[in-house]
Amino acid sequence: MYESRTYRNWVNAGRLHSFQVIEEESDLLILAATELKEVAYFFVRKYRKEITDYIKCHPVFASSLKPVKIYPDSSPIIRDMAEAAAKADVGPMAAVAGAVAQYVGKELLAYSPEILVENGGDIFVHTLSARRIGIFAGKSPLSGTLALEISPENSPLGICTSSGTVGHSFSFGKADAAMVVSTSAILADAAATAVANLVKTCEDIPSALEYGQKIEGVHGLILIKDDKIGIWGDIKLCPFKPNGDGEVS
Repeated sequence: MYESRTYRNWVNAGRLHSFQVIEEESDLLILAATELKEVAYFFVRKYRKEITDYIKCHPVFASSLKPVKIYPDSSPIIRDMAEAAAKADVGPMAAVAGAVAQYVGKELLAYSPEILVENGGDIFVHTLSARRIGIFAGKSPLSGTLALEISPENSPLGICTSSGTVGHSFSFGKADAAMVVSTSAILADAAATAVANLVKTCEDIPSALEYGQKIEGVHGLILIKDDKIGIWGDIKLCPFKPNGDGEVS
């Protein structure tokens, strides 16, 4: 079922071209120096096929809510998803959106010096200028008021957001937004799921932050529940104005 992503109305592509790629469950918003829709479709299909082919032979990869062992001859995207899941102690499909975003984004860097791929709130970005990533947190009063500021020297980055109150993705928690920053969008996606699972009330934010910072490869965390926010790590927040010079998660 297609789900409207209203937060994309906030995006200001600036000098970059913005286009959408939809392939079954995958719905990607891509920003690039030039229109690359056909190339992007090719790589989305390529990596989706690698994942679905593996699942046909090993269905537990799709159903497990815990890390699973994979076969040695698995493709790199399968291995990366399994490794991220093991670090965050979640099922490998918790990393699928970030994995597709990162693998497609890295392929597109051969065609554009700047790339941003957003896949259901999970972002891979390689930028040549400072950018703001707005934080969508559902009905929280903080939603749309803050942005994560990133600089080009820190990219490429993975910036992934999980929620127990927004969207169709499964979560054990009730976080309005759990954003994770890492050099890997695959790890950030898995870690965001793990941390979001721990937040049922505002009182859970400190312990969830403590858990998240112990996941190897996590560089920053932002947790939002109702009107409360928790922050840890290499995070620079600034006020966010929708349709300003930024993108949105």
